[in-house]
This record gives sequence, C-alpha cells and structure tokens, in this order.
Amino acid sequence: MDSSRDLSWKRSSFCTGANNCVELAPTSPGVAVRDTKRGPDGPVLRFSSTEFAALLSSLRDGASPAGG
Repeated sequence: MDSSRDLSWKRSSFCTGANNCVELAPTSPGVAVRDTKRGPDGPVLRFSSTEFAALLSSLRDGASPAGG
C-alpha cells in the first residue's frame, strides 16, 4: 500500500486555501481521500473505484452511502 506522502494529492476546486479542504489522490485500484485540517500525516480514507463511484452518486442524490 502506498504511503499517503507518496500519493499525488489534488485539492477540491472549492478549497479557499484556509486549510479546510478535501484532497483526493488516485491509487491502485481506487481513490484516497483526506482532510487537510489533519495535516499530511492525518488519516486517509481509501475507496475502490466502485465504492468511490457509489459514494459520489449518493452525495449527488442527497442520500447517505449506507442508504439511510
């Protein structure tokens, strides 16, 4: 598994530069997500491509990923 420091992180276009952003990084076989408030060594969520697509779909629909 890649170290989070080895990943190529991209910030959200909604980031205001106030260090309260969401960052994404492509991984094999999916996507890593982190919160910049926690710093570069903070926790990282890792999703498969399928899981990340389901998360985005749920967010667009206004539902929770668990369907609740």
